[in-house]
Amino acid sequence: RFSNDPVLVNGGMYWDVLRLFHEIKQGILKCANSGDRDIDCIGIDTWGVDFALIDKDGNKVGNTVGYRDSRTQGMDAELSKYISEDDLYGRTGIQKQLYNTIYQLMAVKTKQPELLEKAETLLMTPDYYHFLLTGKKAAEYTIATTGQLVNPTTKDWDYEKCCLFSSAVSA
Repeated sequence: RFSNDPVLVNGGMYWDVLRLFHEIKQGILKCANSGDRDIDCIGIDTWGVDFALIDKDGNKVGNTVGYRDSRTQGMDAELSKYISEDDLYGRTGIQKQLYNTIYQLMAVKTKQPELLEKAETLLMTPDYYHFLLTGKKAAEYTIATTGQLVNPTTKDWDYEKCCLFSSAVSA
């Protein structure tokens, strides 16, 4: 276990993903060096709705903003220009929370569109750490469903909603 404190900078709340990745690697190293057992697999569990944007070269675009950041205030009104709240709920079955990934992405689209222009892939936070460990981009279904971007009927991305935010939602 290790501390997971958000970093407050210029009015924004961010996750220190590089420090957290260092702590993950330290935990793996301690386990590997303990002599008690071999490591057969690693699972990473994090908060549900936060993400990293990745460019075509595998580099993170922008900072990983924490779900409690205020940037999503008013993003429900912005999103409703594209999809109604009732339709969004009907297509996901997920209750409206302004920290959901779809509202965070609307904040990026509204306030920092250049990040979406640079991004090729969206990785939910645990998927981002798996990517750092393995070099493979993949979306784990249950974490992906937390952000209101997955169609529960097809069990795939809801591409119509994802297209609102460019090609960044793919893995």
